[in-house]
Amino acid sequence: MLWNRIESARREDLQTLQLERLKDTVERVYTLTPFYREKFDEAGIKPCDITRLEDLQKLPFTRKKDLRDHYPFGLFTVPMSEVVRVHSSSGTTGKPTVVGYTQADMDIWDEVMARVFTMSGASSEDVVHNGYGYGLFTGGLGFHNGAETVGATIVPASGGFTERQLMLMRDFQATVLACTPSFALHMAEVASKAGSDYLKHYKLKAGIFGAEPTSKGLKEEVSKAWGIDYHEVYGLSEIIGPGVSCSCKESELLHIFEDHFYAEIIDPKTGEVLPEGERGELVITPLTKQALPIIRYRTGDITSITTEPCKCGRTLQRMESIVGRADDMLIVNGVNVYPSQIEHVIANAEGVTLNYQIIADKKGHLDKLEIQIEVSDEVMSDNVSEVEKIKKDIQSSLLNNLYINAAVKLVEPRSIERSMGKAVRIVDKRT
Repeated sequence: MLWNRIESARREDLQTLQLERLKDTVERVYTLTPFYREKFDEAGIKPCDITRLEDLQKLPFTRKKDLRDHYPFGLFTVPMSEVVRVHSSSGTTGKPTVVGYTQADMDIWDEVMARVFTMSGASSEDVVHNGYGYGLFTGGLGFHNGAETVGATIVPASGGFTERQLMLMRDFQATVLACTPSFALHMAEVASKAGSDYLKHYKLKAGIFGAEPTSKGLKEEVSKAWGIDYHEVYGLSEIIGPGVSCSCKESELLHIFEDHFYAEIIDPKTGEVLPEGERGELVITPLTKQALPIIRYRTGDITSITTEPCKCGRTLQRMESIVGRADDMLIVNGVNVYPSQIEHVIANAEGVTLNYQIIADKKGHLDKLEIQIEVSDEVMSDNVSEVEKIKKDIQSSLLNNLYINAAVKLVEPRSIERSMGKAVRIVDKRT
């Protein structure tokens, strides 16, 4: 197990370390990156002007577009001879964002991921089944190295091939599962076909899930389906990969590893920093990155942060689960809607699963929203009155709680296409 004393340090000591590392990072990007030097000069800021943590607010934001505009290595601050690993995004909406790691960056990534495994209770006695995809995506290898760092046995199963994954989990007696929550639920559905007592064939005690926004209802369903503790991990490749924050055994909130990542919450419209506890867009500045240090990266993820210490003894800031995206939020007839809000309504409904898809379209000049939801195996699809009642209850709850007038369509179990990675929850046909 890996425990870093900084996780329970006094806030004053932690902030002193953060300021020291922030100054080094600002000096580094100003000296070595023409992009940042130009941005700082436009804002009339020099590295010597950063004397307090609050001075970070004077600096400009960095967006995903900036990384794409400097594709592939334009924002690197080290020669390629010092880069030991490169990862990138899928690039489905344009050029991919490319990130690089020095050996020092890799050591930090391994260490924060080892902290993640420690939070889940994993040690050298455990077998970790890694269902995250390997390759350019940071998930698979990030979890792989973290598990090795705590001395656990790692099974690099990667994504897909559900039946084979279940076989490996049974035969190798995996105790910790790492994958997306949607895939974990999908595997549980497949496993349950062997009978309601399928859990007796598995030794899982904990799961570490991430890579997609998840409601409390979905977490509970995954935890119940596998009979395990649910731990949530957060990260993004532009910052480091998985390992920016993680939940412990005492709280659903995620501890931010503040000695390496400085977090802010801003108003996504104005860019102003919001007070503690208010919900807004998460902005992260890595404090120790060498190959690709980034200043005030706008993640697009909506969350809130508290400095209230946790029962586990850690004094690190904690963030709530991501509740939505600032840049893929649905605006339906003037109402802002996040998929996680709709998922929360579905989670409280009887007779349906949490496999759903939101379809936005136009009817004339007005927005039209249809939500397709799979019914549970216990609901008989030919029982028209039961299906109709479930549908009306969900439609009423959406209208009363979210002010969304949506058409709800209940479909057969396992009829909505599953994703082996991130679940595709939204289909927007309006554009």
